Amino acid sequence: MTRLVAVSKSEMVYQRVRDRILTGSYGAGYRLVLDKLAREFEVSPVPVREAIRRLEAEGLVTFTRNVGAEVSGVNERDYTDAMQTLAYLEGAATALAAPALSAEQVAEATEVNEQMRRLHHGDFDPVRFTALNERFHRVLCGVCPNQRLLDLVDREWQRMAMIRRSSFIRLSSRPAVSVAEHDDLLHLIRTKAPTGEVERAARAHKLRTMEEFLAGRHGGT
Repeated sequence: MTRLVAVSKSEMVYQRVRDRILTGSYGAGYRLVLDKLAREFEVSPVPVREAIRRLEAEGLVTFTRNVGAEVSGVNERDYTDAMQTLAYLEGAATALAAPALSAEQVAEATEVNEQMRRLHHGDFDPVRFTALNERFHRVLCGVCPNQRLLDLVDREWQRMAMIRRSSFIRLSSRPAVSVAEHDDLLHLIRTKAPTGEVERAARAHKLRTMEEFLAGRHGGT
């Protein structure tokens, strides 16, 4: 018999508001009015307040005196911090996962990268390309034996989703380079390269994306 797990009102509000932030339904600066949300979700203000506090702790919401709760804005510092954090976490997770990847999982990552390559040479869709890019990396680090590390990686991926600033839109040369770097990473995994080498390659891949994005914003300086 399947056991149903009850979800608290606070958890329900947290999940629904968080999803709206991550999908962009609630953009930067959107005011989160507690009474309004309470009426919408048919709960008292208490679970809404608890949910907003959790979102504030995650950096998704900012609380300003005399203004209230707002969806956090995004700037260059946010992007840089998120990408640097993801580079080191994902590099470590990919290295730990590499020895445990099955042939089927490597083949799946290879096919995803081929889809990215075809997309780049065809009718380029930056949103689709970014989604495939995330899937590629999730496949490679998905069997990491360190669950705590995977949880941190997942949180940073979600943070990047909220940022919604795709470097592939701004840098026309980056998609082709990214696919080629994926090829190199897959080669290291297939040839059972030392985990340190895999980690450095995965980390450098993310950092180069960040560096090219920032260079593009500052006119290549």
